[in-house]
Amino acid sequence: MAAGTLYSYPENWRAFKAQIAAQYSGARLKVASSSPAFTFGQTNRTPAFLSNFPLGKVPAYQGDDGFCLFESNAIAHYLSNEALRGATPQAAAQVLQWVSFTDSEIIPPASAWVFPTLGIMQFNKQATEQAKEDMKKVLTVLNQHLSTRTFLVGERISLADITAACSMLWLYKQVLEPSFRQPYPNVTRWFVTCVNQPQFKAVLGEVKLCDKMAQFDAKKFAEMQPKKESPPKKEKAPKEAAKPQEKKEKKKEEKKPEPEELDDCDAALAAEPKAKDPYAHLPKSAFVMDEFKRKYSNEDTLTVALPHFWEHFDKEGYSIWYGQYKFPEELTLAFKSCNLITGMFQRLDKLRKTAFASVCLFGTNNDSSISGLWVFRGQELAFPLSPDWQIDYESYDWRKLDCDSEECKTMVKEYFAWEGEFKHVGKPFNQGKIFK
Repeated sequence: MAAGTLYSYPENWRAFKAQIAAQYSGARLKVASSSPAFTFGQTNRTPAFLSNFPLGKVPAYQGDDGFCLFESNAIAHYLSNEALRGATPQAAAQVLQWVSFTDSEIIPPASAWVFPTLGIMQFNKQATEQAKEDMKKVLTVLNQHLSTRTFLVGERISLADITAACSMLWLYKQVLEPSFRQPYPNVTRWFVTCVNQPQFKAVLGEVKLCDKMAQFDAKKFAEMQPKKESPPKKEKAPKEAAKPQEKKEKKKEEKKPEPEELDDCDAALAAEPKAKDPYAHLPKSAFVMDEFKRKYSNEDTLTVALPHFWEHFDKEGYSIWYGQYKFPEELTLAFKSCNLITGMFQRLDKLRKTAFASVCLFGTNNDSSISGLWVFRGQELAFPLSPDWQIDYESYDWRKLDCDSEECKTMVKEYFAWEGEFKHVGKPFNQGKIFK
């Protein structure tokens, strides 16, 4: 079974293809999309990265065995199982057909139409109108094909559905308003079916179809453009001319190779304006979260990490919360339940700098529960403070703990160490996941 790391920037729909394929196949996939593991525009320009991925583009996959792949379709194919790729030669060819169809027929008009509404491309009326017409042709073809089928190939989800649905994600979220999609009910039914599969939801979260077609926002576009620095003033040349040999050497030094150009689409999608820091108003805290995380990761939990935590914890600057999954009756196989936790963690990358959590699965198949402890900056529940953090948290009941209470100290010890009685749960510990 494949195991490795996927390098990308957050919310990259191309990377979603590989992540969803891994959810179906059971491939062990780590996602590196934020500092320090990966910083887009920096990490992918380093010699080490370029030695494995010469174009410096993402997503990029590196297996634990050293095997490397670039191009999202190839990565998704590699991480798939036989059922996703097509179990027969005919099915495999049909999957390839729809993957190719997506690249050539869906992505070009989708990009031309959607990117201006996201502020990452200048609006061109003629190009947008042409994209709408091209998309109508594509939707007509898909609607006809899906009139007698649940999925694009065969009776189950395949890589064809994963690829096409991810490529249409922003269309449905931004521009395919009800009146535009009304003539293509089979396509919408198929898309909604796909994104509501547990494997899709573990990666995408809840997908809300747009109510109104998004338009180009000139102000947003201006904010997204990189600011150009004014050129430095030229200094007067020294009176004494440099020797010819010195000039030659200086010229040679100044001529440095240009860094690898980023893919325009990747660069635009990754260049999101910086969101306002929800904690900017808080005074500086003496508790250094990264220092605790290093202790927790590299040293014994009970003898080193926990004493360090309580010795340095700032109860005025941080708070501890207990979260319990609301719908235990929906939990079936243990690995699927763990996928819910992992999926939530993957989509909360932007919260990692100011939070730590241990979330555990208790019980056995078809009789389990999920609960965990979270440490947040400030005294409020963190998730509602930023749109980037509002991922799956409403599926949990939340309770703030009194940091000085014995209950809190006991729960911190049990959840951080993954051992203890867990009296409040009533089920044996199964396995845990750490958000750090």
